[in-house]
Amino acid sequence: MILDKRIPVSYWIGLIKWDMLVITMFSTATLLLSRYISDLKIPIAIGSFMGTAIALLLSFKLSQSYDRWWEARKIWGAIVNDSRTLVSQLKSFTTVNSTEQIKKIAYRQIAWCYSLGEGLRRLNPHEITRSYISSDEFDSLKDQKNIPLALLDNQSSDLARLHQANRLNDFQQIQIDRTLVSLRDSMGKSERIKNTVFPKTYRVTLKLFIYIFLIFLAFSLSRTPEIVDIPLLVVIAFPFFLLEKISLKIQDPFENEPSDIDITNIARTIEINIKQLIGEQKVPDPIEPDRFYVM
Repeated sequence: MILDKRIPVSYWIGLIKWDMLVITMFSTATLLLSRYISDLKIPIAIGSFMGTAIALLLSFKLSQSYDRWWEARKIWGAIVNDSRTLVSQLKSFTTVNSTEQIKKIAYRQIAWCYSLGEGLRRLNPHEITRSYISSDEFDSLKDQKNIPLALLDNQSSDLARLHQANRLNDFQQIQIDRTLVSLRDSMGKSERIKNTVFPKTYRVTLKLFIYIFLIFLAFSLSRTPEIVDIPLLVVIAFPFFLLEKISLKIQDPFENEPSDIDITNIARTIEINIKQLIGEQKVPDPIEPDRFYVM
């Protein structure tokens, strides 16, 4: 997630460098065409009208993309709350002799948060769970395609065993099971955002319209001096391409990019909170970003 820090110019340039190179080459070609072959003499009002329409489309696209990003952030906010609630419920409901079982479930919940984040980013979720679960459980997960789902299933199994051992009554089991259901719901919502592709036709069409607008504008500006024509077109194109690229980046918040939701950082926060709840002495420090974003 991009932080409230100074964002280097190289990041902005890196997003749209190829688009700016293309428009620079195109504007040069348009200038040569207008000067030495045929000047279309397109009224600048046409370019202005198209620019206004595309700006409205970009605004709508940016709003839709931010809605997806913000929904993902709310989902992971719910994961933070439910993870804390799960451990607090276990501490409050179970008997004194259940300390080891609480610790096992608490550490598995930490593993679940990390593995879900890694899985959403299409990274390997197996190894990150090794430090938080037993070796037997880790070995049992090797053939699983959905590690977070398997971990939640193990949580449910341990909850059932606590209930069978009379360490939880019926009401307490139902309350904790509701928390697990909420965690499954959050996992499903995250997977829905990850697996639902934003309509490519909309993105491609919008970018095509930007280029068409710049084509009209280039011919409209062909009668301006060469020293002004090309830089002016590049400057006008810059915000259009930049906003289009920003909307493209934030529409997919689990792509291991600087604009992602900081799910690794959130998982670290959950780990700190849970370890403090169960009275662990060795608690990791929060992730300190050394750049303008945190993952």
